[in-house]
Amino acid sequence: MTSQLVERSAAALEPVPDARGLQRPRIVTFPPFVSSSGQEAIELAATAGLVMDDWQQFVLHVGLGECADGSWSAFETAINVPRQNGKGGIIEARELAGLFLLGEKLILHSAHEFKTAQEAFLRIERLIMNTDSLRKRVRNVRRTTGEEAIEMLNGARLRFLARSGGSGRGFTGNCNVLDEAMILGDDAMGALMPTMAAVKNPQVWYLGSAGIGQPSMQLGRLRQRALDAMESGEPDPSLAYMEWSINPHVTECSVDCREHDDPRSPVAVARANPALGYRLTLEHTERERLTMGDGVFGRERLGVGVYPSDTADTWSVIGEDAWRALADGDSLPSDPVAFAIDMTPERSHTSICVAGLNGSAVHVEVVENRPGMDWVVERARDLHERWSPRCWVVDAGGPAGSLIPDLGRALGVEVVSPKVREVAQACGSFYDAVTSGDVVHLDQAPLATALAGARKRDLGEAWAWARRGVGVDISPLVAVTLARWGLTAEVEEPEEEVEPWVAYG
Repeated sequence: MTSQLVERSAAALEPVPDARGLQRPRIVTFPPFVSSSGQEAIELAATAGLVMDDWQQFVLHVGLGECADGSWSAFETAINVPRQNGKGGIIEARELAGLFLLGEKLILHSAHEFKTAQEAFLRIERLIMNTDSLRKRVRNVRRTTGEEAIEMLNGARLRFLARSGGSGRGFTGNCNVLDEAMILGDDAMGALMPTMAAVKNPQVWYLGSAGIGQPSMQLGRLRQRALDAMESGEPDPSLAYMEWSINPHVTECSVDCREHDDPRSPVAVARANPALGYRLTLEHTERERLTMGDGVFGRERLGVGVYPSDTADTWSVIGEDAWRALADGDSLPSDPVAFAIDMTPERSHTSICVAGLNGSAVHVEVVENRPGMDWVVERARDLHERWSPRCWVVDAGGPAGSLIPDLGRALGVEVVSPKVREVAQACGSFYDAVTSGDVVHLDQAPLATALAGARKRDLGEAWAWARRGVGVDISPLVAVTLARWGLTAEVEEPEEEVEPWVAYG
């Protein structure tokens, strides 16, 4: 890092009196570097009319830091900053540099939702095509929906993908830009990382805002690495992590943090929003607070997130030893079986589970636990044809309730939906069966993770599994609970068809 950058960093550690945002991150780690392509990237962006703020320049200097051999000092660069501060400008500057300066043959830009990736494509296309010196180096712009891309005369390409649809599996990018990084889990990372093993000098950029629980699994890991590095005083050897947020009370997930930063003060807004005084005003952020309420405002504007690692008090409902004691890797369900489906509140993951008798116990099993929900109906149809279950159970009041009409049509059966009191009965009965040893399972990781983080919520005089604020995906637990209940639930039997010769003799 240059001495000039160090001086600017030291000078920007506190918000200035004229309500301008803090230009350096509260949480930061990055490996040392001897040079940086950041300044060239900044100057290139300026030729396209994209002028970087001080904090954006800092991110580019650090993220594009280079070792003595010219390789990237940081394999991974993560920027965690509240919305509307200008992270899109950082993405555009990085992608312009990859196309026009760095010789990267393939840059993959992905977002959780297709509309976000499409909007990013339109923004950078506009920057390039409105700049003569850049436009003349473009061979083709592909605008076909779902296949948006910019191809250069030298063969370099920038492609835009939506992760929620499973796009991008098998592609090997020199640079992978992961927007909406607060919705990024193991499935997406498992598809990405192996493809980069054969790439010379690859880099991954994560850009997102405060964590929202289980969907923020990967962002939570990166953040924990940064916190560990800060605590040890030693930089992470391959991660550049920069987070703008307030310093909340004790757990770093509560908005009631007056012992550290008062969330209602202008100073808190300035600490978490580097664009304050440039793209944001205190008047607007105060209107946001009054409209959103303190909890949502803390997440969206002050960077107060919830990450899976925040859940320290595990196995608080059913003990781990009690659950592990019921594991049997050879267990199988016998007919009749019941299937159930559940989904996370954010609709990021869905589970299909089955229950069936195994001797005097009930076998419960996670059949599928996958991202999204567009695969569910087809998978259910396949399972229904193979198993002919006595019923399918979906809680109409839960997130998966929207699937009931399509499921009913696809399966040709009435989907069973428990009433509120029956949900409570199902949860209580499942708990009792575990404590009495009347459940057997395969010790599957998704179900164990759900149980480890599970919490109760009051439901009248009884209780049910809490869906929100638990920091883990509990859809496998809810689904096995409902599937077990489905083994004894009242099911409307289909009317038998009477042959005409029986009816009329």
